Amino acid sequence: MQKFTLMLAGLGIAAATVPATAIAAPAAAPHAASYQGGWQNINARQARLDARINQGIRSGALSRREATRLRTEFRELGRLEARYRASRPGLTLAERRDLDRRFDALSARIRIEKHDRNGRRW
Repeated sequence: MQKFTLMLAGLGIAAATVPATAIAAPAAAPHAASYQGGWQNINARQARLDARINQGIRSGALSRREATRLRTEFRELGRLEARYRASRPGLTLAERRDLDRRFDALSARIRIEKHDRNGRRW
């Protein structure tokens, strides 16, 4: 019991010596720059989705058929974004919401396909 009390006291002293700036200002998230006024940067989001598909292929969590289907959908979203951008310099709020909804759906499909355990023997 004494060892436990001494250990707690030591942790309390260590916590008290940590500078306040380290607690108040945590390091920025690696993708913090990809958020713009509540919206995620489309290019950063596409890069993350592409990386998740690649990782699923490398780990074997995605079969060839699943990866092909996900990549096709990923490319279709890129073409849709290009069509939206061709009509005017930026995206309208409705276009942005549509793309965001479609990216959410693709992200969910990637998660489902990576965790469905088909083709694995354990």
